[in-house]
Amino acid sequence: MMRAALIACLLCPALTARADIPVVEGATAIRDGAGWRFSVTLSHPDTGWDHYADGWRVVAEDGTVLATRELLHPHVTEQPFTRSLGGVALQEGIKRVGIQARCNRDGWGKVGFWLDLGE
Repeated sequence: MMRAALIACLLCPALTARADIPVVEGATAIRDGAGWRFSVTLSHPDTGWDHYADGWRVVAEDGTVLATRELLHPHVTEQPFTRSLGGVALQEGIKRVGIQARCNRDGWGKVGFWLDLGE
Protein backbone atom coordinates (compact mmCIF):
# COMPACT_ATOMS: atom_id res chain seq x y z
CA MET A 1 0.00 0.00 0.00
CA MET A 2 2.81 2.39 0.94
CA ARG A 3 4.63 1.59 -2.29
CA ALA A 4 1.50 2.34 -4.36
CA ALA A 5 1.08 5.70 -2.60
CA LEU A 6 4.73 6.55 -3.24
CA ILE A 7 4.38 5.68 -6.93
CA ALA A 8 1.20 7.78 -7.17
CA CYS A 9 2.98 10.76 -5.59
CA LEU A 10 5.89 10.42 -7.96
CA LEU A 11 3.57 10.30 -10.96
CA CYS A 12 1.47 13.31 -9.90
CA PRO A 13 3.96 15.92 -11.15
CA ALA A 14 4.17 14.13 -14.49
CA LEU A 15 0.40 14.11 -14.80
CA THR A 16 -0.03 17.75 -13.84
CA ALA A 17 2.96 19.13 -15.71
CA ARG A 18 0.89 19.43 -18.88
CA ALA A 19 -2.31 20.45 -17.11
CA ASP A 20 -2.02 24.07 -18.22
CA ILE A 21 -2.35 23.63 -21.98
CA PRO A 22 -4.63 26.37 -23.37
CA VAL A 23 -8.26 25.41 -23.84
CA VAL A 24 -9.91 26.20 -27.19
CA GLU A 25 -13.24 27.62 -26.03
CA GLY A 26 -14.57 28.18 -29.53
CA ALA A 27 -13.72 29.04 -33.12
CA THR A 28 -15.32 30.37 -36.27
CA ALA A 29 -14.29 30.42 -39.91
CA ILE A 30 -15.64 32.65 -42.66
CA ARG A 31 -14.72 33.13 -46.29
CA ASP A 32 -12.35 36.08 -46.56
CA GLY A 33 -11.69 37.01 -50.18
CA ALA A 34 -9.69 34.18 -51.70
CA GLY A 35 -9.10 32.53 -48.31
CA TRP A 36 -10.56 32.01 -44.87
CA ARG A 37 -10.57 34.06 -41.67
CA PHE A 38 -10.36 32.10 -38.43
CA SER A 39 -11.26 33.57 -35.04
CA VAL A 40 -10.26 31.45 -32.06
CA THR A 41 -11.14 31.94 -28.39
CA LEU A 42 -8.66 30.54 -25.86
CA SER A 43 -8.50 30.37 -22.11
CA HIS A 44 -5.32 29.70 -20.18
CA PRO A 45 -4.07 30.57 -16.68
CA ASP A 46 -1.40 32.97 -18.01
CA THR A 47 0.92 34.08 -15.21
CA GLY A 48 3.11 36.42 -17.26
CA TRP A 49 6.07 35.95 -19.57
CA ASP A 50 7.08 32.75 -17.76
CA HIS A 51 3.87 30.90 -18.72
CA TYR A 52 1.32 32.03 -21.29
CA ALA A 53 -0.69 30.85 -24.31
CA ASP A 54 1.58 31.73 -27.22
CA GLY A 55 -0.17 30.38 -30.29
CA TRP A 56 -2.80 28.36 -32.06
CA ARG A 57 -2.93 26.61 -35.40
CA VAL A 58 -5.37 25.27 -37.94
CA VAL A 59 -4.81 21.62 -38.83
CA ALA A 60 -6.31 19.27 -41.39
CA GLU A 61 -7.89 16.01 -40.26
CA ASP A 62 -4.68 14.18 -41.20
CA GLY A 63 -2.65 16.49 -38.90
CA THR A 64 -1.18 18.70 -41.63
CA VAL A 65 -0.62 22.22 -40.31
CA LEU A 66 -2.53 24.68 -42.52
CA ALA A 67 -1.88 27.97 -40.70
CA THR A 68 -0.38 29.22 -37.43
CA ARG A 69 -1.23 32.29 -35.34
CA GLU A 70 1.55 33.40 -33.01
CA LEU A 71 0.56 35.19 -29.80
CA LEU A 72 3.32 37.56 -28.79
CA HIS A 73 2.46 38.43 -25.19
CA PRO A 74 0.63 37.11 -22.11
CA HIS A 75 -3.08 37.74 -21.56
CA VAL A 76 -3.08 37.64 -17.75
CA THR A 77 -6.06 39.97 -17.28
CA GLU A 78 -7.91 39.08 -20.49
CA GLN A 79 -9.41 35.60 -20.16
CA PRO A 80 -10.77 34.09 -22.27
CA PHE A 81 -9.49 36.02 -25.29
CA THR A 82 -10.08 35.87 -29.03
CA ARG A 83 -7.58 36.41 -31.82
CA SER A 84 -8.03 36.10 -35.58
CA LEU A 85 -5.99 35.10 -38.59
CA GLY A 86 -7.09 35.99 -42.11
CA GLY A 87 -6.02 35.09 -45.60
CA VAL A 88 -5.71 31.37 -44.88
CA ALA A 89 -5.66 29.44 -48.16
CA LEU A 90 -7.12 25.95 -47.91
CA GLN A 91 -6.75 23.24 -50.51
CA GLU A 92 -9.84 22.26 -52.43
CA GLY A 93 -11.85 19.57 -50.68
CA ILE A 94 -10.99 20.46 -47.06
CA LYS A 95 -14.31 20.42 -45.26
CA ARG A 96 -13.24 20.11 -41.62
CA VAL A 97 -10.32 21.55 -39.67
CA GLY A 98 -9.10 21.36 -36.11
CA ILE A 99 -7.78 24.09 -33.85
CA GLN A 100 -4.79 23.27 -31.67
CA ALA A 101 -3.38 25.62 -29.00
CA ARG A 102 0.08 26.01 -27.48
CA CYS A 103 1.66 27.59 -24.42
CA ASN A 104 5.28 28.63 -24.08
CA ARG A 105 5.95 26.22 -21.21
CA ASP A 106 4.08 23.04 -22.14
CA GLY A 107 4.00 23.16 -25.94
CA TRP A 108 1.16 22.01 -28.18
CA GLY A 109 -1.93 20.37 -26.76
CA LYS A 110 -4.23 18.02 -28.60
CA VAL A 111 -6.67 19.37 -31.17
CA GLY A 112 -9.18 21.05 -28.90
CA PHE A 113 -11.89 22.01 -31.35
CA TRP A 114 -13.16 20.74 -34.70
CA LEU A 115 -14.75 23.12 -37.14
CA ASP A 116 -16.95 22.09 -40.08
CA LEU A 117 -16.47 24.51 -42.96
CA GLY A 118 -19.85 23.73 -44.47
CA GLU A 119 -18.79 23.55 -48.08
